[in-house]
Amino acid sequence: MFKRFLLVVVLSLWAFAANAAQVILVFGDSLSAAYGIPADTGWVTLLEQRVRQHKPGYRVINASISGETTSGGRYRIGQALNEHRPAAVILALGANDGLRGLPLDATRANLDAIIAACQKRKIQVLLVGMRLPPNYGSAYTAKFRAIYEQAARRYKIPLLPFLLEGFADQPELFQADGLHPGVAAQPLIMEQVWKHLQPMLTASR
Repeated sequence: MFKRFLLVVVLSLWAFAANAAQVILVFGDSLSAAYGIPADTGWVTLLEQRVRQHKPGYRVINASISGETTSGGRYRIGQALNEHRPAAVILALGANDGLRGLPLDATRANLDAIIAACQKRKIQVLLVGMRLPPNYGSAYTAKFRAIYEQAARRYKIPLLPFLLEGFADQPELFQADGLHPGVAAQPLIMEQVWKHLQPMLTASR
């Protein structure tokens, strides 16, 4: 009887600790949603494992949706913040805007709105930049890249300049569509995100 009581107490404390942990919310598209690969091999799951090991006061929740644009993210950011009440948001949207050639002003305004919604609630934001293939033209790709740099300066938030930094030109690390990173690329992405995320967590705990 006592052992059963002790087990209930331990499980209750564990559940309380899990619920009390501060949330890191990943808010992205298919590049963060483990598109085309097993979910447990994606960089967000690998980040969750790293956080659990080095920052046990935090837990990672993935709110990424394949095909998401900044417009879709702007529409659902309020609900996501209300539901998960994160301490930090990893904002990794915009790739689909660029690939579809959507107006840059709209992408900029949507990212601004998402960041502002987070900062209004005192939530830290790590902005993850994207870059486009050169066939989109130098003028468009340069302006697209600048959106992230300008937003980071404007809102004084950390910027990971490019989610696929260091291997975007290595086709063997991508799936057959040439757009989505394969399993072997996921640890590389996680390490880059962790490098920028870790100082934010150190500062807040």
